[in-house]
Amino acid sequence: MRVALAGLTTRGRSFLAAGVAAGVCAYVLGQQDLLRVGLLLAALPLLCAVAVHRTRHRVTSSRTLTPVRVPTGAEARVRLRVDNVSRLPTGLLMLQDRVPYMLGPRPRFVLDRVQPGGQREVSYRVRPDLRGRYPLGPLELRLADPFGMCELTRSFAAHDMLTVVPQVEALPPVRLGRGAQGFGDGRQRSMAVGGEDDVLPRGYRYGDDLRRVHWRSTARYGELMVRREEQPHRARCTVLLDTRREAYRGAGPGSAFEWSVSGAASVLTHMLQRGYSVRLLTDTGTLVPGEAGASFGGAGVETAEAAGLLMDTLSVIGHSDGEGLTAAQEVLRRSGDGLLVAFLGALDEEQARTVARMRHRTNGALAFLPEDDEEDAEPDFPVDPGAAAAAPDTERVLREAGWTVVRAPRGASMAAVWRQADQQRTGLVDGGERR
Repeated sequence: MRVALAGLTTRGRSFLAAGVAAGVCAYVLGQQDLLRVGLLLAALPLLCAVAVHRTRHRVTSSRTLTPVRVPTGAEARVRLRVDNVSRLPTGLLMLQDRVPYMLGPRPRFVLDRVQPGGQREVSYRVRPDLRGRYPLGPLELRLADPFGMCELTRSFAAHDMLTVVPQVEALPPVRLGRGAQGFGDGRQRSMAVGGEDDVLPRGYRYGDDLRRVHWRSTARYGELMVRREEQPHRARCTVLLDTRREAYRGAGPGSAFEWSVSGAASVLTHMLQRGYSVRLLTDTGTLVPGEAGASFGGAGVETAEAAGLLMDTLSVIGHSDGEGLTAAQEVLRRSGDGLLVAFLGALDEEQARTVARMRHRTNGALAFLPEDDEEDAEPDFPVDPGAAAAAPDTERVLREAGWTVVRAPRGASMAAVWRQADQQRTGLVDGGERR
C-alpha cells in the first residue's frame, strides 16, 4: 500500500484530502449526506491505487531486435511487446525504452487500455554510427488508471544487446599475383591420386556405407576395409590488425584506425566467402579464433559461426598500449603459412624490420597503410617529427622483404585499394604509384 499511495497523482491526493475534509466536517456538523460524499471522494483514489498496483505485477514485456548484428550506418528495428496477463483491463500505458545516447533519444509511446489477455506492439528504429555493443533496456512502463488518480512506474529487468559491426565492403575476386597459391578460387584439393576419394583404406566402422568397401585392401589385410572420405585442404589467410594507440592519429568514424578495422572486416568476410580458412591477429599476439598457434576459423567450425565470432571481436576491438609488433611476429613464426594481409599504423625503422620478417613463412604478404588528413587529425600523443620523413624508408624496407605495400588516402574505398594491390603484384602499375 505504501508503494500504491506513493503513486497518487495531484488529482488523487486532492480527492483524498477532500474526502477526509468532508468526513471531518460531516462529523462536526452531523451531516450524514456529507459523510457519504466524503467517503466516496476518499475511496475513489484508494481503489484506483489498489487496481493499478495489482495491474503493475500482471503486465509482461518482450523485445525483439532485427537484425541482432547491424553494420555501422545501417538501421535496426526494435519491437516492443506488452502483454496484459491479468483479469482486469489496464489504464493508460506510457512506455519508455532506455537506449545509449549514441543511438539517439529515448523512444516513448502512449498506449490506450489493454484488455485482459490482450497485447500491444510498438517499434522504433536506431541507426548507430559507431561500432560497439549497446545495451537496449530495461523497459520502463508507467501505468495510470482511467481517472488519472494514480500512476506507477515499473522497470523491467530484461535488456538486449545490439552489436554494431564494422562496415563490410564487397571486394573484387582478384588473384593478387602468383605468390599467394590458390588465392581467390577457394578450391579444395583432395589427397586422392586416382579419384575423388583417398585410396588409403581404414578399418570398417559400424554405420559405414558398404559401397565404400575397398575389396583389394580387404583381401590383403583379412578384414573389412573401407575407403576414407575426401580430406580437403583449405588455403589459409591471416589478417593482421595493428591496434597500437601511438600508431594512429585522430578518432571517430572517419579515422585511420576505424578504416583499418573496416578493411580487416571486409578482407575476412571476402576470404571466408572464397573458401579460405581465416584468422584475425592483433599486435598483442591475440588470435581469433583460438589461442596462440591454434587452427584457423572456417575449417574446424562452420563458416557462419566463424564470421560471427570475427565480427563480434572487431565490433569491440580498441587501441592497445603496446609499442611494438614482436608478439604478432612470434605467432606468425610458429604458424604463419598462407596469405598475410596486414593493416598497419605508423611504423618506425625497427618496427618496419619486425614486420618485414613476418613475410618469411607466408605465400604472400600485403600491407595497407591508411592515412589521416593532417588538418583534421589531432594526435593524442607526442609525435616524433621524423616519423613522417621515415615513412618512405618504411615502405622501402617492406617492399625489399617481398611485401606489397599500398597507401590508402583518407576516405579511400577498400575495393579500390584491394584492386590496386593486385595490380602492383602483377606489375600493371609501379609499386610506388597511387591510383
